[in-house]
Parts: sequence; C-alpha cells; structure tokens
Amino acid sequence: MSMKSISLCFLLSVAALSSLSAEGGAAKSVTIGYGQSKDNIDIYRIGIKRDFQSKWLDSDFGYLSGYYEWSANYWKARNGEHNAGISFSPVFVYEINSPYEYRPYLEAGIGISLFSKTVIENRDLSSSFLFEDRIGIGIKREPFDIVIRYMHYSNANIAEPNDGIDIFLLQLSHTF
Repeated sequence: MSMKSISLCFLLSVAALSSLSAEGGAAKSVTIGYGQSKDNIDIYRIGIKRDFQSKWLDSDFGYLSGYYEWSANYWKARNGEHNAGISFSPVFVYEINSPYEYRPYLEAGIGISLFSKTVIENRDLSSSFLFEDRIGIGIKREPFDIVIRYMHYSNANIAEPNDGIDIFLLQLSHTF
C-alpha cells in the first residue's frame, strides 16, 4: 500500500466523516497511524472513531470517557509478505483536566479484528480472528489529538500456536 493510497483513503474518510458530523451527537474523528512491530513489520492504519456520549468519575483532576474505533489495517513485512484486516475497539480514555489548550490523556481498550492471513514474517497467528489490546498516552488540542500506543494482537489461545504481534504505533486524529 503506497502513501498515495493511504492519503486517498484518509481524504475519503475525512469527506465521509464531514457529512456525518451534521447529524449531531458524539464527536467523530478520522485517524491515521503508522507503527512497527518488534519483528520489523510496518503497520499502516486508518480509521474512524466516535466518542462515547458519557463521562464518568468527573473530578477536579479529570474524567473517564472513551470512544469506539473502526479501522482498516495493513501490515507489510520486510520479506514482502503482507496482511490486511479490519478492527473494532471500544477504548476507555482518562482525560486529565488542564488550564491550557493541551489536554493529556491515557487510554486502554480491548477490541476484535479479522485479518486476511494467519502467518506473517514467520509469526503464526493460527486464526484470522484476533483480539486487539491497547494502552496509550496522548495529548489533545482541538481539533487534533496525537497518541503513541502499544498494541498487541493475538487469538487468546483459541488456536495454537499463538505467536501474537506486538506493535508500537503513532496515531493522529482529526475531530469534526
């Protein structure tokens, strides 16, 4: 997948999300990310996320909220192998109150994904269905936010072997 293809997908996502934002309700964002596994597999990710419409544990320090994220993923190994998948994750976010325009936050979530292949770069995932675990730290400044996260994909031992993939990913979001 070339950068032109990723850019085109990002722009189409922005256009689609712009039309959704007229509906009202929770904030909607388009995301684009790049990461790498410890096995030197390049990870490209585009997505759409929608904020929860609730806040919990609201205090002077911060509050708990979150978002749902739908994403398309493309993994490319150094040996030329590739894998593509889709994911859905509910993600909880603890946003720290700040008197400044920049608001730091922590995130964690567990979602599901479906990939086209079960082996990449000698990593045997054994099933196309994988769980997507994440923890991250980010900062928001409307309408953007940026997050660095650790992600782990595995099948939770539904099938053996379960090599899993560990990823560090940098993601940028734009909210409408």
